[in-house]
Amino acid sequence: MQKANKRGERSQRPWPLAERPGFLIRRLHQIHVALFQEACGAFEVTPLQYSLLSALAERGTADQTTLAADIALDRTTTTGALKRLEARRLVERPVDADDRRARICRLTPAGTALLAKIETAARDAHRASLGKLSKAEQADFIATMQRIVADHAGRNGAATKFE
Repeated sequence: MQKANKRGERSQRPWPLAERPGFLIRRLHQIHVALFQEACGAFEVTPLQYSLLSALAERGTADQTTLAADIALDRTTTTGALKRLEARRLVERPVDADDRRARICRLTPAGTALLAKIETAARDAHRASLGKLSKAEQADFIATMQRIVADHAGRNGAATKFE
């Protein structure tokens, strides 16, 4: 309910945190990251790195800019994550012969093997993130999130790709 102040202006009560989309989205992300770490911690891969490995498995090869767009992250963050995966010999990033400024990324055999090993645990983490929602509620929730992301595609680096 709004109250009028001394000048007759209406002021709104603070919006309760538990009703704010941004707050809830951030909490869901925190919950998912914790569940992912619990399920996949032994593989020493972050959700971001898992997304990169998955995108490379789907594409075969890709430059860093394309991968950044695929996972909806800035190129600098993506490059840092790829460097860490390269240091573990999970990804190769040779300089592109046609464009010396670009690097073409691909999974190594070790990266492919790790992705195969982590897949079941990662899927379990994703399912756990949805908690006790019924299959129909899960499908509706995923479809709603996809619609929201698609509605914001192109704004502030948002993309329409999902993991």
